[in-house]
Amino acid sequence: MPEVKTPLAAALKYDDKKDAAPRVTAKGRGITAEKIIELAKKHGIPLKNDPALAQILSKLDIDEQIPSELYRAVAEILAFVYSVNNKKRESINTAL
Repeated sequence: MPEVKTPLAAALKYDDKKDAAPRVTAKGRGITAEKIIELAKKHGIPLKNDPALAQILSKLDIDEQIPSELYRAVAEILAFVYSVNNKKRESINTAL
C-alpha cells in the first residue's frame, strides 16, 4: 500500500527594514497546511515545494526568526520568489 503523505507547509516573511532574518508567519500540517497553500495561491504568493525545509521550519515558533543555519536554504527560496515576482512584473508591463 502506498504511503499517504500529510501535507506540510510553512510561510515566511522578510522585512529587511526591521528584521535581521526572515520570520515564520504560518505553519501547519494536514488541513492547516492545505489552507496555508490555498491562501498563498489566492493572494498570488509564490510557492516552493521543499519538504525538508518545511519540516525544519515547522519546528520553529510563529514569528520566530530563522536560525543562521537556514540562511542559505531560505536565501535560495527568496531568490526564487524574487525571480517569480520579476517575471510577473515583466509580463504585466509587456501587456500594457
